[in-house]
Formats: sequence, structure tokens, C-alpha cells
Amino acid sequence: MTASESPITTDALVIGAGPAGLFQTFELGLLDIRAHVVDALPYIGGQCIELYPDKPIYDIPSVAVCTGRELVANLQRQAAPFAPTFHLEQEVTALAARDDGAFDLQTSTGTRFIAKTILLAAGVGAFTPRKLKIEGLDAFAGTQLFHHVRDAKAFTGQRVVVAGGDDPAVEKALALADAGATVTLVHRRAQLQATPELAARFQARCDAGALHFQAGQPNGIQTKDGRLAALELLDPEGQPQTLPLDALCVLLGLSPRLGPIADWGLALERKQVPVDTESFATQVPGIFAVGDINTYPGKKKLILSAFHECTLAAFGVARRVFPERPVLLQYTTTSTHLHEVLGVVVTPSE
Repeated sequence: MTASESPITTDALVIGAGPAGLFQTFELGLLDIRAHVVDALPYIGGQCIELYPDKPIYDIPSVAVCTGRELVANLQRQAAPFAPTFHLEQEVTALAARDDGAFDLQTSTGTRFIAKTILLAAGVGAFTPRKLKIEGLDAFAGTQLFHHVRDAKAFTGQRVVVAGGDDPAVEKALALADAGATVTLVHRRAQLQATPELAARFQARCDAGALHFQAGQPNGIQTKDGRLAALELLDPEGQPQTLPLDALCVLLGLSPRLGPIADWGLALERKQVPVDTESFATQVPGIFAVGDINTYPGKKKLILSAFHECTLAAFGVARRVFPERPVLLQYTTTSTHLHEVLGVVVTPSE
């Protein structure tokens, strides 16, 4: 959507598609509120998917152990009956209060919203990729420069340089090689930061000639006919090296950034938003905050705490969205209305 198109009208706009944001859409749905969700990453899952997708999590109630990837998949499945609409790879960059108490918002891609309520579930901030600070490089973003690799097969037959040395970078280098790309991994030191098992797999592929490794610090680029042609770097001995390429994948990790939220008139305490724990409302009427982005006395930064916060926030949102309607507490075990909206078929014996 471009800025010239009509804005999307919604009762609730959730900012953040991590576990808190996903569960928030479920709790809102139980109260007949459908949500749109905005996230800076190109995929759903937030920190769970970006930082520890395959590491075990042991403190999710009733689930003895699951990975971050499994948790996100289960939360998506749980929220599916309410069909939340996701707007990925974009940040909310502008917000203005309307005379009717709603909000006008616009994202970095031009998508516009009119939202009755906003729920901040942005964790420690929007995760943005760490970049190589090389003059002129950003001009090739999206064409030859990539900070996320979703489909390794798109690079088949290309010369690809991958910058990075931790698990995600090494995994992508292996995947690109498996997809038929000619891959060189560049890391500032000769020793990778990947797990020993992954580093051993990478070394075995290098020994077999299927992958290449170059230690050094990138410091420049070469272009030809308006295209990115090579990456320049200094190796550990201070000698210049040139790596010809068709595509450059910079996978140096992500850094959280509070971004435009800091300019929305919210009182911040150490980059966190104070909330009223009755409904997790901020001091700006209509804006609520759940998960790691909020703060209050006794706050614990745990996923299970965020789930509790989402429940109370949903009731606070419902009172604002449906001011003339009593907000009733219903139980999914017995409520025929909830069974209907969840698509649950209950037999008489149940």
C-alpha cells in the first residue's frame, strides 16, 4: 500500500509480531476485536525466531519444553481463528491523535491506518539489521545487498559473499551453497563465532571445495555499469583483498532500536514505557503496552508474564472499543460464544 491509498481502519493495531504480539491478537479475538499487526522483521516471531529459534524454552505453562520456533508456530495456530493481518518489513514511523480519540498512523512503506487503539508489543524495540558502514553500499539494498535471506534458491548460480561469523550467517552460507551458489563467507577474524558443530560442518564443506572463507574487515566496494561488482577488505595481515560478487548478504545480527516510539509523547523510563497494571494502559489514552517494552513495579521480563499482560490489556482495549457494551469474562471451557468464534464443535458429552 502506498501513502496515496485509503487508510486501513481497525479497532486495534498491534506493533510487534513476537510471542506477546501474537498472543495479544488471540486475547483480543476472544473479545470480538480483530487486529492488524506491524513488525520490522520480514517474518513473524520476533526475538524467538531471530535470536533463539531452535533453543529449548522450559517455562511456558503446561509445555515442558519447546523451541522458540515451536512456540511461535503454536501461537500462530492459536490466533488463526481471528485471522490477524500482518504487515511485515515495516515500522510505524508516524502517529497522530485524532479528534475522535483514534489515531492516524503510517509505516515506513507508506501503509496507513486509522486505529481506535494501539498495543505496543515491540519487545526491546524494532530489530534492525547491523549494516556494513561502506559508502555507497545502501544504494544496492534489495537488488544485490540483502540483510535477510528467505529463499536460498533465488541465488542459484550466483557468486555470493556472506558477511558474518555467527550461527545464522554460517547456516545461510551452507544453505546458499546447497542451493548451487558459489559462496564466500567473510568474517573479521579467522575463528568463527558459530557453535563448534556448525563450525565443523562449515570447515568440512570448505575442505571439500564447496565453500570458501576469507578473514578480514570489509572497507569498500567496486561497481561496474551501475551494479555492485566486488567487496573490498583488509585481511588480518593488513593486505587488501577483492572478492568479486553478484550478491552480498550482510548477516551481522540485529540490534534493537526503540525508534519512532520514543517520539510519541510516552513517558519513558530507561527506554521502557510505564503502564497501569489494571489494563496495561500507558499515560496516552488508547495506547497500551505489553511484554518487554513496558515497566511497572515488580516487572519480570518473562514470556509468561507477557501473556498475563496481554489478557488484561485486551479487556482495557475492549472497554475503549465498545464503550456501551459490558465486557464480560467468559471461559473457553463453557462459553458457547467463544466456542463459535474459535470454531470449536462441542458434543453433548463434553
